[in-house]
Amino acid sequence: MFMPRALKVKRPVQDPGHGLNKKNKTDQEDCDQRNLQASTQKDETLEDLKTQADKDEQLTEAAKCESEAQSSDDAEEEEPVKSFKKSQRWPEPGEPVCVMCGRYGEYICDSTDNDVCSLECKASHLLQMGIRAGDYAFNVKDKNTDERTSQPHHPAGNLGTSEAGYSYREDLFISGLTDEQVERIRLELGIKTEGKDVRRPIVEFEHCGFPPLLSGNLKKAGYEAPTPVQMQMVPVGLTGRDVIASADTGSGKTVAFLLPVVVRALEEATHGVCSPLGLILTPTRELAIQIERQAKELVMGIPNMRTALLVGGMPLPPQLHRLKSSIKIVIATPGRLIEILKQKALTLDKVKILVVDEVDTMLKMGFQQQVLEVLEHVTEEHQTLLASATIPAGTEELAARLVHDPVRIAIGEKNQPCANVRQILLWVEEPSKKKKLFEILNDNKLFQPPVVVFVDCKLGADLLCEAVAKVTGLTAVAIHSDKNQRERNRILKGLLDGDFEVVISTGVLGRGLDLVNVRLVVNFDMPNTMDEYVHQVGRAGRLGHRGTAITFLNNNNKRLFLEVVNRVKPTGSILPPQLLNSPYLFEQQKRERQKNKMQHDDTLVTKNNLMDIIKKHDRRKK
Repeated sequence: MFMPRALKVKRPVQDPGHGLNKKNKTDQEDCDQRNLQASTQKDETLEDLKTQADKDEQLTEAAKCESEAQSSDDAEEEEPVKSFKKSQRWPEPGEPVCVMCGRYGEYICDSTDNDVCSLECKASHLLQMGIRAGDYAFNVKDKNTDERTSQPHHPAGNLGTSEAGYSYREDLFISGLTDEQVERIRLELGIKTEGKDVRRPIVEFEHCGFPPLLSGNLKKAGYEAPTPVQMQMVPVGLTGRDVIASADTGSGKTVAFLLPVVVRALEEATHGVCSPLGLILTPTRELAIQIERQAKELVMGIPNMRTALLVGGMPLPPQLHRLKSSIKIVIATPGRLIEILKQKALTLDKVKILVVDEVDTMLKMGFQQQVLEVLEHVTEEHQTLLASATIPAGTEELAARLVHDPVRIAIGEKNQPCANVRQILLWVEEPSKKKKLFEILNDNKLFQPPVVVFVDCKLGADLLCEAVAKVTGLTAVAIHSDKNQRERNRILKGLLDGDFEVVISTGVLGRGLDLVNVRLVVNFDMPNTMDEYVHQVGRAGRLGHRGTAITFLNNNNKRLFLEVVNRVKPTGSILPPQLLNSPYLFEQQKRERQKNKMQHDDTLVTKNNLMDIIKKHDRRKK
């Protein structure tokens, strides 16, 4: 069969050979029928006089029929792989699409896990990815092709000794450190841990001893040195412990949970076509797309390490078709995942590791029931990793029910805004908001395109986008959940490529996304919660870069005044005097003091504090 290296046919094409297949099946049945009749006649007439010659004749005839059927099947399978894209047809609605030219993505490239339509596009794709020269795609024969196809039966032979046999062992350098040195490292990096037998943090990725392919992919993707959350979370995750991790926005949490997922998927072969080993749940489509892109960077070139993206707003048929390719890691939003589970196109009973990203959002009332419904399909024998920049006390109590004997990891000040972002809070009344925004966009010192402006409603995003474009003349675009996924992907790509100077967004860009070129964020409308404020502010300080976040505040946000003061003031940011002198703030502070006082009064009476309590009550009467 004319099959290129690392290129596997995804979907057989229905052609005249299909009719031949039916004909051959009929021939096979006729042969079997003749054999049965011959055998019956001989049994009736020569029941006691069977000879070896008769048996040989029957075996010869059966083998001849089987050989004819086999040769016909081989003829049907040997359809040449299309060499040039012009030979490939255009896709029907819902069919896979070639990543290079947009034609029917009939094949999957094992090196990059993407859809291609022909050898020409595969060569161009590999050249674009910088994996091998273009002529590498035109290797006709690969002795391991059949072995790769049957990977579930021969896992060790495909992955190689180093990949299949990997298990985390503490590096000699790390184990040689004293307990005092380890604690000093954690103290200097702001790493706080809770739990039993917590693994020591790594200092370099080489201390994990990853397989060569995975280690090489890490370097190609630009991950030279681990961030604090990666230093602590990766070794803990690699040892199979459950984790609840809280770290600043842009601190590298995604890679911190992806590495344990990839390694866990390497350890075992797939248990079926639709039975993944790793599952990652996220609240938004954009975040799921970003996580899958990062996962593909880590598994590139590793045989049979495929990922599947299951999100709403995109056609369902290609996602269902993708699940037929022995997927190992699934990245999904809960709604679309439940829809596919109800169709029984996917089973989660073989999942070994589960990740819930942005766990504070995922366990709120909107997602909580969906997440719990998904967990019902996962066996209890699995590892769980929970991560977010903010994990409120109430959410942490609920999250603790999803894990067993977890290690809690907190980087920096818990639930606080990112330290790399300069926060500016301005008191701006509602009628003056647009004018103030235009002043910021015209200020040469503050304006650093692209700028992300957060608003609280979809209509407001569209109207503000029109106003910004008309008044300032800047290239502006609005993004929100009413736009289809293709349009949202186009806007997000344009934002990352610098095609837009201003992007007006609702909360869809507020969580998890690595907007690495964004240096200025404007909260046109103050978010409804301080947790959302922390996430939106963090869009301006990704991967260690410094940024600025400007937030408009007025009495419409009075419910958050106390939380704003408690969270923002410790960072050194200057708060507007209208906020500090607000009677609403004084009232909230008074209630807070009364609440703390009542909690103090409820102290349990013991022999040691009995006299103190009596004296305190006597003092109150006076």
